[in-house]
Amino acid sequence: MDKLKVGVIGLGKQSQGDHIPAVVDSGSSTLVAVCDLEETLVNEFSAKYNVNGYLSFQDMFDKEKLDFVIVAVPHNAYHPIIEAAAKHKVHVIKEKPFAMNLEEAKHFTALAKEHGIHIMTTVQRHFNPIYVTFFQLIDKIGRPSFFEGRYTIFTDCPHTGWRGSKISAGGGCLIDMGYHIIDLIVWYFGLPELVFAEMSSTAKEDVSYDAEDTALLMIKYNHKKNFWGSVFVSRVTPPKTEYLRIVGTKGILELQRGSIERYSCDGKLLEKLSRENSWPSAFTDQIEYFVHIIKGEREDISFPEFHLPHMAIIAAAYESNTSGNYVDPHKYLLGYEEITKK
Repeated sequence: MDKLKVGVIGLGKQSQGDHIPAVVDSGSSTLVAVCDLEETLVNEFSAKYNVNGYLSFQDMFDKEKLDFVIVAVPHNAYHPIIEAAAKHKVHVIKEKPFAMNLEEAKHFTALAKEHGIHIMTTVQRHFNPIYVTFFQLIDKIGRPSFFEGRYTIFTDCPHTGWRGSKISAGGGCLIDMGYHIIDLIVWYFGLPELVFAEMSSTAKEDVSYDAEDTALLMIKYNHKKNFWGSVFVSRVTPPKTEYLRIVGTKGILELQRGSIERYSCDGKLLEKLSRENSWPSAFTDQIEYFVHIIKGEREDISFPEFHLPHMAIIAAAYESNTSGNYVDPHKYLLGYEEITKK
């Protein structure tokens, strides 16, 4: 069967290290074009992979017969690219977040429906058996009562580049790297009733920037018998850490990047599943699954509406940080009530 034709827009670190190698490894798609504003990068990668190179995504859409594109650009650059892809009936895999804000997210959702395209956001944990195993183990810990999520890295320059500005990024660490933790919470538990947030952009002395470098969220699920938890996200807090811990009436689950562990209530390890050297394969697995979606062979598990609750939680967090009050994210999704049910 013919492979689907893929173009990559944005030749930064994410595409170089993850997306392009994943396409090359894929058995169902083939790279035919690359695009970036930086001419030296376009020349380098078009020569390396013997594909056409473009400085304009519009030119690429006009001249290439593409089945889908993989897009990894600054957050404020997606809007015209998604619109052009929809116009040309080209499916899209895009880097997180789904959108810069909820208004843009609803616009992308409408575009996908109007033009009949699929838009998948890169939440690779859905394609990693460690994270899927959660659904097999959650019942073993009884009724969940509390969760704690943490995702931290350290960068010495949180204020520099497009990520240091709300105008270009839509926010700071919460909407960027924190999107992965928000995704797990929505995937596992659905949309909460209440969100409270504190944020700061003060990690650098004598430097002014408005995109938060640290965020702490309190999240409540009243319909789940007062199930609640916290999420801490920071790009200025070493060491690099990523985990989600769920405490239940009969035990504890802890998810990390390469393992899932189940403990008794008193902390005794009962079982553990680990997977080594597997992270890069999630990008290839995502592409393979996306091809099946395009061909109508698999259910679309990352469709645009799935990401509206993510954006509602983020919107509620930013409103809460401004108002100092708990905010119900459901209010942002009036007209989309069906997707809020879990």
